Amino acid sequence: MKKNNQELIDQFNKDGYIFFENALSDDQLLAVNEQLAAWVEESKSHNKNFGEIMDGRPRFDLELKSHTNETPAVRRITSPAEISDICLDVVKDNNALDLVADIFGPNITHLGNKINLKLPSSGTEVKFHQDFPFEPHSNQDIMTVLYFLDDVTLENGPLEVVPGTHNGPLFSHWHNGIFTGAVDAKVESASRKQAISCIGKAGSACLMHGKLLHGSGPNLSKLSRSLFIITYKAEDAVALSPNHLPSELVGMIVRGEETGTVRCTSYSVELPEYPKEASFFGQQSKSKSVGM
Repeated sequence: MKKNNQELIDQFNKDGYIFFENALSDDQLLAVNEQLAAWVEESKSHNKNFGEIMDGRPRFDLELKSHTNETPAVRRITSPAEISDICLDVVKDNNALDLVADIFGPNITHLGNKINLKLPSSGTEVKFHQDFPFEPHSNQDIMTVLYFLDDVTLENGPLEVVPGTHNGPLFSHWHNGIFTGAVDAKVESASRKQAISCIGKAGSACLMHGKLLHGSGPNLSKLSRSLFIITYKAEDAVALSPNHLPSELVGMIVRGEETGTVRCTSYSVELPEYPKEASFFGQQSKSKSVGM
């Protein structure tokens, strides 16, 4: 472990997140953005979700209300590392991964990856939620790393995190028998008052505990805000429900080695609903039907 990492580890344990500059090299940032631009260009020829992941759901999820040839509104690309060697190389090695290993390691595996986009005028927003209830494991050492592919500002829909909530309860994401993928409106209202916006230059990242409450507003600017999101976990954290983003890359060792052991911690959480929609944006849209 690098000596200067201890301060970051202490901050992570206290707040549940870390802002990390230069998480991607300049070459990685350029390559991923070139790949992303090609996918956005490809989306202009589609008027519905397209592509296919392992379980048959679409890989490319569009904001259909605003997506046009002139104003493409791709909002999610699921498991891009399955179809792009550029993205796969980033999953396997980047400047933030050693810090993940220092926090939850030494043995780290890949759990999932996706690109979330907020293109200008797309209107995409994310209700407050925790990641862990989507992907419960035998222990809670799950890390979501959000790599900034664009400069993130207060105007283009930055990630909003609520410090310290990773040490609090796991909130229900079920409401009136419907899995909405979001916390109760009262919890969200209280959380927003304490939320901190994660802004920074392209190539930076936010490392976030799977239990941390977070969300984000719509992109109100003329600038894109795209994130390459990679989820890592301790190798001895074993899934308790089917992976909602199934991929051949799930379980790939990225640091350390396979131990063949299971580590369990005591907690209680409602199992998630396996999504029928292209992404969790579809699940969160159900919030309207329960009055959230």
